Amino acid sequence: MKNSTNNSPSINVVGKETVINGDVQSKSDIRIDGILKGSVKTKGKLVVGSSGVVEGDVECENADISGEIKAKITVSQLLLLKSTSKLNGDIVTNKLSIEPGASFSGSCSMGAVIKDIKHAEKQDKQEKTA
Repeated sequence: MKNSTNNSPSINVVGKETVINGDVQSKSDIRIDGILKGSVKTKGKLVVGSSGVVEGDVECENADISGEIKAKITVSQLLLLKSTSKLNGDIVTNKLSIEPGASFSGSCSMGAVIKDIKHAEKQDKQEKTA
């Protein structure tokens, strides 16, 4: 008889009428339809729904934004700004897609900058273990 393991990825959800004050860290995907007043750091995908608001720095692998972000966002792969999105802050990403109608105010750094960030993270880990 085989042992079954549940390897399905979990999704963390902040509901539409929910307000969170504080930082969120996760290894899995996060969906925000409410308001988050704090930073978000995930190794997965961040989805901000059309009613979602994030007021703090964001770090993630991929991001799909339909709502509002008011801070710096760092995405190691693809950042997608949907037509209803509003981003007031700086973008650091590898790839960027902006739909017509999206609002973006800030600076944008792409490509090699992400490689520098990953290299710096590896050095930090090596220094901590030394």
